[in-house]
Amino acid sequence: MTCDFSQLEANYGCHLRLHFGMRIASIQPITITSVLESEDLHLSAVATHAPGPTGQLPITPEMLLAQPSGNLFGLSMNVGMGWDPARVLGPEVLILSTHGGVRAPDGTPIALGFHTGHWEVGLLVAEAARELTALQGVPFAGACTDPCDGRTQGTTGMLDSLPYRNDAAIVLRRLMRSLPTRAGVLGVATCDKGLPAMMMALASAGRIPTVLIPGGVTLLPENGEDAGKVQTIGARYAQQQITLEYAAEMGCRACATPGGGCQFLGTAATSQVVAEALGLALPHSALAPSGQPIWLDAARRSARAVLRLRQLELGTADILSQAAIENAMVVHAAFGGSTNLLLHLPAIAHAARLKRPVAADWAHINRQVPRLVDALPNGPRNYATVQVFLAGGAPEVMLHLRRAGLLNTSVTTVTGESLNQSLDWWEQSSRRRALRKNLIDLDGIDPDDVVMSPDRARSRGLTSTVCFPIGNLAPEGSVIKSTSIDPTLIDERGQYRHVGPAKIFVTEAAAIQAIKTGRIVTGDVLVLICSGPAGAGMQEIYQITAALKTLPFGKHVAVLTDARFSGVSTGACIGHISPEALAGGQIGKLQDGDQIEIVIDRTNLTGAVNFVGTSTQRMGAEQGNRVLLEREPRKDLQPHPDLPDDTRLWAALVQASGGIWGGCVYDADAIISLLNRGRQPEESLSINTGSMHL
Repeated sequence: MTCDFSQLEANYGCHLRLHFGMRIASIQPITITSVLESEDLHLSAVATHAPGPTGQLPITPEMLLAQPSGNLFGLSMNVGMGWDPARVLGPEVLILSTHGGVRAPDGTPIALGFHTGHWEVGLLVAEAARELTALQGVPFAGACTDPCDGRTQGTTGMLDSLPYRNDAAIVLRRLMRSLPTRAGVLGVATCDKGLPAMMMALASAGRIPTVLIPGGVTLLPENGEDAGKVQTIGARYAQQQITLEYAAEMGCRACATPGGGCQFLGTAATSQVVAEALGLALPHSALAPSGQPIWLDAARRSARAVLRLRQLELGTADILSQAAIENAMVVHAAFGGSTNLLLHLPAIAHAARLKRPVAADWAHINRQVPRLVDALPNGPRNYATVQVFLAGGAPEVMLHLRRAGLLNTSVTTVTGESLNQSLDWWEQSSRRRALRKNLIDLDGIDPDDVVMSPDRARSRGLTSTVCFPIGNLAPEGSVIKSTSIDPTLIDERGQYRHVGPAKIFVTEAAAIQAIKTGRIVTGDVLVLICSGPAGAGMQEIYQITAALKTLPFGKHVAVLTDARFSGVSTGACIGHISPEALAGGQIGKLQDGDQIEIVIDRTNLTGAVNFVGTSTQRMGAEQGNRVLLEREPRKDLQPHPDLPDDTRLWAALVQASGGIWGGCVYDADAIISLLNRGRQPEESLSINTGSMHL
C-alpha cells in the first residue's frame, strides 16, 4: 500500500510539508478576521438569568445544623447539573478513569486520545454509572488521562513516562478526597502508567470500598502484525528486512480495534492481571476484549460490587493485605509478566502502608513458582492477550496455583468473599466452559496450551521469568527477563553465557542509530548509560530491544543499561543496573572495547554481569572490580539535555525514598526527615540555599 501525495493535495486542497522529519498536510491560511469573530454568532442571545431546577432538596433540620456547608452546597450543585432532587441523597460513588480523547456517539473521533488504552474507557464509566443509578446510587465521574509509552518511544516524551505515574497517583488521590461524601470509588484504567497510578490511588483508600475495572485489550488484526512487532518497522526497513509498502500497510492495521491495551503481555496486560490477583478487580475481568459486551458487563458488575462492599462494611484495607501482595507476585511469576511491575507493585504496597517487596522477595517467589502462560512475547507459541482471556485468564492460572499450594486463598477480594470462593465459582462456571470452547471454535487453540498445568509447562520448556544479576557492574543489582533470551543460546545446563566487547552510548538516539547503520554487530554488548532516573527519568528503551529482536543477528547482541525495558522487550537485556552511571555506578566507567561477561542461569535464577578485561587484557571479576574502582567516570556522562526540571525533582525524591528497588515512590517521612537533617540553624540561614540537597 502506498500513499499518493498528489492525490491527497487534490482531495484536501492542502500542500504537504516536512515536520520533525515527517510529511504532514498543511491547511489553508487562517485569516485574523476569522480568529476574532464568527459571522453566524447571535450576540443578542446572551442571557444573564435562568429559572434553575424545580423542586426541593430533601434536607432535614439535623442536616442543616450538623452538616458542613460543603456537603449542603454539594447537593445544590448536584441538582444544578440535572440530578433529580428526590434521588440526591443516594450513596455517592466516584468513578475515576484515565479517559482520553473525545468520541462522537457513533464512536468516530472528534479529538484523538494518546492511545487506544484510554480511548474507549469512557464507555466503561458510562456503563458503571448507569448501573449505580439503577441501584439508587449517585455516580460522579472524573478523569486523569495518561500518556502512551508506545507513542513516546525514542522521543523526549519518554523522559516524563515513569515520573507521570507518581503525579497521576497524587492527582487521583486528591480527586478522591475532593468528594468528601464518597461512599465508594471505582477506578477505570488500562495501560502502562495510568493503571499502576490508579491502583496506587485506590490502595490508599483505607476504609472506603474501591473496585478496579480493567480497560481490557485490543484485538489482533486478521492479517497483520501485533502492536509490539510493528514498533520495529523503522529498524527493519533500515536493515532492508521489509519494504516501504509493507511497513505502511502493517503500520496501518496493527491496532485492529479502537480500544484496549496492546495484544502482548506487556506492562499494561500484566498490570491488569496483577490488579485481579490483588483482589482489587473482579474475577476474570483482566484482559477482556475492549468494546465488546463481556467487557461492558464487567463495569456493571463492578458497580454492584462496590455497593455490596459498602453494605458489608468492607474497605480497601480489608482487601489489600501482605498476603494479597504476595499473591500478586506469585501470579506475576506464573504469567511471566513485565519487569516493570517490580517498580509498580512495591509502589502499590507503599500506598497501602504495607511492606514493599524487595529483589530478594521476587527472586524467592520466582524460584518457587513455575511459569504457566504462553503469551506474547515470552512464547513459545506467543498467544495474544485476548486468547489468554478466553483460555481463562487470571482465575485459570490461579486454579493451578491453588492446586500447587502456592496461593493464600483465604484473602478477601472485592467480591466480598474469599479468593477461595471465587476460584470455586470459576472452576464450575458456565462462563469458563463457554469461553474456553470459544477459543477452540474461533482459533483452533487448545486452552490448555495457553494456560498450562505445571507438568505441561515443564514439558514445553517454560521456565521462571525474572532473574537479578549482580556483579562488579551491578553491585546493587539489576534485572533480566531470562525467559526472553533466545532458547538456541541456552546450553544443556539451562545457562546463557556471553563475553563480548562493550560499545558505549550515553543517549538512546545514538544507540538506535548505531543499530540502524550497522555499527552494532554479532557478539557486541550494547551499553546504554545516563538513562536511569537522574539521567533520563529511567526511560523505557523498547525500540532498542525490539530492533535487536527482529534483526537476524540481534540474538547475539546483549544489552546493559541503567534504564528500564518495555514489558514486551526480548533478548539478553539487563536493565535497572544500579547504581546508575550518574550516581557513581561502575557502569559509568566502561570504555569502548572493554570485555563484558554475562552469565544467566535460567534454572536456578541466578546471574552475574562483570567487567572482565580491556581490549588488550583479560582478567577475573575481582581484578576487574579493582580496575573499575581505580578508574575515573567517563567524561561524557551527563543527563539528557532535555530532561525536564519536573523529572529532575522526581529523581531526587525517589532516590530519598528507596530508589528504583523501593518502587520509585515518594516516601513522605523519609523525604521530610532528610530535608530536616539538611536544614541549617535559623540564625545561620542565608538567601543562598544552594547547599541544600536531597
